[in-house]
Amino acid sequence: MDLVKYVQDKYITKKEFPEFKAGDTITVYTEIKEGNKTRTQFFKGTVIQLRGTGATKTFTIRKMSGDVGVERVFPINMPALQKIEVNRQGKVRRARIYYFRDLRGKKARIKDKSYAKK
Repeated sequence: MDLVKYVQDKYITKKEFPEFKAGDTITVYTEIKEGNKTRTQFFKGTVIQLRGTGATKTFTIRKMSGDVGVERVFPINMPALQKIEVNRQGKVRRARIYYFRDLRGKKARIKDKSYAKK
């Protein structure tokens, strides 16, 4: 295992992204290649889970598109990942909020961390 960690530390470039956790609403900007053109596409949603450590870390984001829930899994070291913005910090009591998939409407709201302190 030390050899794998050594190779990851030495040869995989690390990008600097802000800290976020489950319950936060973030916007992820990715670079999309269509033919010989490239464009930036964003995906804004709530973080459902963070999984893994180091170079193999991934995070799952969920958003509602109309009545359909859309989830995407992003590796933290994906070359097409340009930047991550933290829009809101949410207050949840779980590290993986899978129950969020079943909630609809007003029940699907997550409290802001700023209001939770009061």
